[in-house]
Amino acid sequence: MTRFAVCFLLVFGELAFGGTLALAVPPFFKVERGFYKSSGGVYLGAGLLTAAGLALLAYRGDQPGGPRAATLWMAAALWLVFAVVLGVYLVSLWTDAGRLRARSYTGALAAGLAALIANVLLLMPAGFGAVAGATYALTALVSALMLGLVSGAMMFGHWYLIDPNLPVEYLKSFVRLLRIVLVADLGVLIASIGLLGVAGGAGALAVRTLFDSDSLLLAARLLLGPLATLGLAWMTWKTLEVPQTMAATGLLYIAVMSALVGEMLGRFILFRTSVPL
Repeated sequence: MTRFAVCFLLVFGELAFGGTLALAVPPFFKVERGFYKSSGGVYLGAGLLTAAGLALLAYRGDQPGGPRAATLWMAAALWLVFAVVLGVYLVSLWTDAGRLRARSYTGALAAGLAALIANVLLLMPAGFGAVAGATYALTALVSALMLGLVSGAMMFGHWYLIDPNLPVEYLKSFVRLLRIVLVADLGVLIASIGLLGVAGGAGALAVRTLFDSDSLLLAARLLLGPLATLGLAWMTWKTLEVPQTMAATGLLYIAVMSALVGEMLGRFILFRTSVPL
């Protein structure tokens, strides 16, 4: 049961890190700071939830088939460091301490990246090897970027209600990057299956299990996740060409849902087969 919980806590960690990175998309000095305060608060909450969830699992001690308590404590501590540093960044938004703001933001990204990699590697079974480790880290990173961009774009769309004079190009920048990352996400998912398959050993066995017993889950993962979100991103782009920012924000709401469905299916596949999708 511990492994099952860690798989789904990873989604919140990906959202926390990817969303924090997505805060860098709009130009800071041309956007109301309220966007960074509110959006950063959401990602801070996701990071704290991940840290608390991992800590509670670690408190239960070693469980059969799950990560060791010591490694859970380490991952929880890294997410806590991320949350603390991101909290410093959020506090700096109420001040003119530009140097503190820049350093705390960079520090939050560094801590978040370390926490994300530690978190996903908790789920890699022994015997998978270095290639599998790199695959696990890469899939988590691309998923984090995708979740961060789609959620950040959706929340930024609301700021056109507060400041109707914001250039539509700012929201287009989110969507442009999102489309690139979604294509990369599809490529990484397919590549991860291929890399584990050709690496042999336990990884190849996991891929064989995926196609033997979970092929429908795999199809749903691709169709309801990156493919559906890519279609919605294209529709959003066309809507912004009108331009109609509120309709685009509504489409981004749906895109957030499709992205989350895809990621949850991916974590379920990871739990069942150990293939990082």
